Amino acid sequence: LASPQTWELQVTMKQGKETVVELLGHQGRYLLVDPDGSVRCTWTLQLLDSRKYLESDGEDVFCISRRPSPSHRWLPQTALYGPAKQCYARADADLDRVWVDTPVPYPEECGFVLRFKHGMYHKYVSRRETLAKKPSTHTAFHLNLQPRCLAFLSDRDGSILYPQGKRGLLCLGDSPPEEEEKWFVIKRCPQWVSLKTKAKRYVSVICDTEVYAGSDKVTPTSIFRYEFDPETNAVQLKTVNNRYLAQRKFKSIMANGRRMEPETNFRAQWHYGKIFLQAFNGRYLGTLPIGLVVASAAHPALPPSLRPSPACGRRFWSLSADGTFRTWGKFALNFCLEIQGTNILAVLAPNGYYMRGDRSGTLLADSEEVTSECLWEF
Repeated sequence: LASPQTWELQVTMKQGKETVVELLGHQGRYLLVDPDGSVRCTWTLQLLDSRKYLESDGEDVFCISRRPSPSHRWLPQTALYGPAKQCYARADADLDRVWVDTPVPYPEECGFVLRFKHGMYHKYVSRRETLAKKPSTHTAFHLNLQPRCLAFLSDRDGSILYPQGKRGLLCLGDSPPEEEEKWFVIKRCPQWVSLKTKAKRYVSVICDTEVYAGSDKVTPTSIFRYEFDPETNAVQLKTVNNRYLAQRKFKSIMANGRRMEPETNFRAQWHYGKIFLQAFNGRYLGTLPIGLVVASAAHPALPPSLRPSPACGRRFWSLSADGTFRTWGKFALNFCLEIQGTNILAVLAPNGYYMRGDRSGTLLADSEEVTSECLWEF
């Protein structure tokens, strides 16, 4: 058996009477049973420094326990990547179809929830080739696992679910023409980001290599893979065409770089959720009036701060003067996420301090700089 097919059995006693058995997967996720009998994989958020888990009792938010419990668990989403087509699966609500045609999983339609029942995989993709609103026998598939996070889906009759046709319609068939077409990769998604300027325009790649900030919406050409080197603190931005943004002659930024070129390395500076990128020439990225992205600014231009927005019949986290949190706030506060590594982030609270979990288990926003206590895995 490979690691994705093995589970750690954890046995505990509750109040000295009841024996509890939990199943922990190789990626640190637990199996959780719903009232209807279905089983779900859940996520936990663990502070890297103290190894304690984030939890809430409905009012307070804190990190105390080193052992996960139901209050620590969150329902995960995953993306289904088809290595044969080098695209992600996408649900089309208008046509009630699933297509494997998206190079990067930036739209919400690329997120899928895994649900399990009696060893079967539940997602409201149906054997009838439409999207079902409720789980049924038509939405139940066998999940067949292989090493390297590979999986394929089959129904009770042995038919295989795989992308078909030029557009990659996800539907059942006897067997794909090529063996590799049936496989999906189920794993943690890489960090894909979009860059939005002060003028609310997205940085995009046009004509394969030119970089402009002119689009008012996110498109596949405005999505970049955010790669961070913790040893050098260098940031590289990879396009969907497997090229990197690079600083070239006359301070221009082009999407024609290779990974080992020093011109593809940028320095990231964060300021209240905004990022400034310093290029190889020491200048900061900006735009010309025509939208061309260049590395010409000697200093970063600080943006204005954000204001909280009121809630409508909902509760949000509130921040006390001492940096502790409550969950009865009436306003949605602006927390800023700063990427600090591969699937590692820091959270800047509205008071200007970074969130951390202290050794007593309390969640605080009182750190002036990013330390090991402020790093969170996602």
